[in-house]
Amino acid sequence: MTQVVLVGLPGSGKSTVGRLLARRLEVPFADSDHVIEEQIGGSIREFFEREGEPAFRDIEAAVLQQLVRDHHGVLATGGGAVLRPENRASLRHAAQVVYLRSSPEDLYRRLRHDRNRPLLQVEDQMARLRELFEARDPLYQEVAHFTLDTGRTSVNALLSAIVMQLELAGYGGAPPPGSTNAPP
Repeated sequence: MTQVVLVGLPGSGKSTVGRLLARRLEVPFADSDHVIEEQIGGSIREFFEREGEPAFRDIEAAVLQQLVRDHHGVLATGGGAVLRPENRASLRHAAQVVYLRSSPEDLYRRLRHDRNRPLLQVEDQMARLRELFEARDPLYQEVAHFTLDTGRTSVNALLSAIVMQLELAGYGGAPPPGSTNAPP
């Protein structure tokens, strides 16, 4: 079965949309950040502070490789999953990749009080979000099969747009009830 992978900046809705999309498609859901936290035995923020970003990116790459190989369903990735070329290549090859594109302004409205995202623990969050967007938007575009601007779009509208794009791409999701055929 083809996987569906959601990429985008922190706060773009990958986990929320991913859970609901998996439910709609009747497939399993995984969040790479949650898998990483299980493996490191604590929060990503604490690991980041203690070990640094390079060590975190090594673990993230290993977890992504494992999930691409073993998880068959919807996968929400961390915002920096696209930073390494090998991650971009494996995600694009193994899955239908959806980029949930959010402007720095929209993200700021959602995240300005969030204290759990390590890269946003800075004095000027808006400037940091703009930097992240400028650096990562081209990488998300490179890996994505299609892009949806989240803006102020409702979650239900996003879900419908994703399902429509997946159908156009030939992704069938779960087999019909009672079917013994594996999905494409």
